[in-house]
Amino acid sequence: MSTTARSKYSEAGVDIDKGNAFVDEIRDIVASTHQRGVLGGIGGFSSHFAIDTNKYRKPVIVTSTDGVGTKLAIAQYCRRHDTIGIDLVAMCVNDLVVGGATPLCFLDYFAVGKLDLAVAKEVVTGIAEGCRQANCSLVGGETAEMPGLYREGDYDLAGFVTGIVDRDAIIDGSDIRDGDAIIGLASSGLHSNGFSLVRKICFSDHQFTVDQHFDELGCSLGEELLRPTRIYVQSVLNVLKSYRLNGMVHNTGGGFIDNIPRILPKGYKAILDTSRWLEPPIFGFLQRLGDIPTTEMYRTFNMGVGLLVVVDANQASDIRHHFEALGETAWIIGEVAAMKEDDLSVEIIS
Repeated sequence: MSTTARSKYSEAGVDIDKGNAFVDEIRDIVASTHQRGVLGGIGGFSSHFAIDTNKYRKPVIVTSTDGVGTKLAIAQYCRRHDTIGIDLVAMCVNDLVVGGATPLCFLDYFAVGKLDLAVAKEVVTGIAEGCRQANCSLVGGETAEMPGLYREGDYDLAGFVTGIVDRDAIIDGSDIRDGDAIIGLASSGLHSNGFSLVRKICFSDHQFTVDQHFDELGCSLGEELLRPTRIYVQSVLNVLKSYRLNGMVHNTGGGFIDNIPRILPKGYKAILDTSRWLEPPIFGFLQRLGDIPTTEMYRTFNMGVGLLVVVDANQASDIRHHFEALGETAWIIGEVAAMKEDDLSVEIIS
């Protein structure tokens, strides 16, 4: 075949040879996440994962997809790209596990104007680390050079996870009852939502830099904003071996106000007491500098609670201690109650 077409494509901004080199660069990184069930390796047109038919009687395949929003811009400001992949995995697998599912395999989509091998390798290294934390196999992905659509140095990410759960073990909130307790698991900070507002406050309205240190935060602004999203998968799956969980909420975009009603049966509301958990300093920092109403804060951010677990009140203390033993910081932060005619689905008190 003539090399002319290839050179012309490269002149247009797409370097096929560099893309092939990238696959070779990450081959061992990807393989390090593989667990039993993965068939084949990186480089094929699709990926295969064998289901353990001895483990699942009524297997249901569960899927989820997500991105990290404009937190990508923070990675660009900091010129640090080895943690954003953890966020990508976290946003997908946390959504999956709240339904009781175990993540099996993960794929990523990496879109860029011009491929920088060093940056791309950092990103995939983070994705692999997130997969290890979730005990999930990174089995493939797509790297797309699209000159003209992205500025030099910019990139975008999307993640896709496939998991499995027995039909009888699906958690959808239908078992939630009046009097159930709500356990909150601590977040690691902002996680991966609200960053358009964060960027406006910090970099447009106040023109801070990512290297700027704030005593209130105990670190530089960039370090605080780049803290990876906590992955709760292994803790939740471990607790599920011993206890029944009636419902779970991954507290992301929409915060408490929009996320909790997604699992509540009709006629029930959640009552949360903010005095029962420790709010990280970043939230007060943003609220003060941005003059944000408290209701808006609870609708935009996780406010220090990354995952909410609804359980039978009689088991709440034991389950909280179990989460603590697994390394989570956990609080009993509220309860479920029957809703009266004019009640809101989520009532926040302090």
